[in-house]
Amino acid sequence: MSPRILFIGAGAIGSYIGGFLSRAGNDVTLVDPWPEQVEAIREKGLKVTGPHEPFEARPAALHVHEAQRLGADFDIAFVAMKAYDTAWATHMALPHLGPAGYVVSAQNCWNDPGVAAIAGPERSVGLVMSKIAVALWQPGHVERGAEKGSGSGHDVFRAGEHDGKITPRVEALAKMLSVIDGAKATDNLWGERWSKLCSNAMGNPVQAMTGLGSLEIAAKPRGREITIRLGSASARVGLALGLTIPKIGIAEAKVWAAADDPAVFAELDAKLVPKEGAGRNWRASMAQDVAKGRRSEIEQMNGYVVARGRELGVPTPLSSAVVGIVREIDTGVRKQSPAHIEQALEAAA
Repeated sequence: MSPRILFIGAGAIGSYIGGFLSRAGNDVTLVDPWPEQVEAIREKGLKVTGPHEPFEARPAALHVHEAQRLGADFDIAFVAMKAYDTAWATHMALPHLGPAGYVVSAQNCWNDPGVAAIAGPERSVGLVMSKIAVALWQPGHVERGAEKGSGSGHDVFRAGEHDGKITPRVEALAKMLSVIDGAKATDNLWGERWSKLCSNAMGNPVQAMTGLGSLEIAAKPRGREITIRLGSASARVGLALGLTIPKIGIAEAKVWAAADDPAVFAELDAKLVPKEGAGRNWRASMAQDVAKGRRSEIEQMNGYVVARGRELGVPTPLSSAVVGIVREIDTGVRKQSPAHIEQALEAAA
């Protein structure tokens, strides 16, 4: 039998995954606090576009205040909210799970321990989503902006247990997600999660604080420099934690960590220069949040890297400067500006 699937969060990633799973014949219910999104799905369905044939899905959609209608027989509950909403979303999901049901953290940042603290590790599964960019600019229409990973042998979805065991449930979860793109069970959830965190931490805040898209930043030497320096700091912290970190985008973690070496920096810089016809000038999730006037995940993203670096004695001055700038954008003290790249680099010497 197809599992009953609950999504707490019908933003970009929740809608994208939920739309595919609904189309595949699963019983999918989306719960979201954005009223217009819920009403659009109810009235017209969910339009899903990307590097695939467009389609329309018809999952059930509920407002947050309607969650009391739900029973207690869901097999899987995806938490697909912003990192700062993890706790309440997990608490909302738990009463609606069946006896063997579990919560999946389908999020950026480092939320798995928080989910496990509420649901218990035995009812918690991590899901790392690698090299997938999705956006929800208008209610009822989610779009993906990157090429399909399976076309190049890349597994976008990596489902993992907190203890690193490959269990039947993470294998089943990966198989279910394979209707969307390449998927696998992983015995290295924490290393995979840090690799994803590094990718986010070097790209998301730069777009968020400048208002520039990915290609605009990569086209400028100082844009590439701030990207490399942020990636380097994040990689050094992860390695100091003793994690086995998979390749971070264009290079291995040890290469990013060695970016203070001029030869290594030049190698990374050359790889980041956009090639002709590189594709879309995409806005990452944090840039989307700032554009919508929403709070960013800077504290849970780069802020987490800074905090762990402080514990381990790994300096992260540029990450700290970027956190400060985005925090002031969040509170309205600053406005987005490309000048923030230079300001952050100068502040971090």
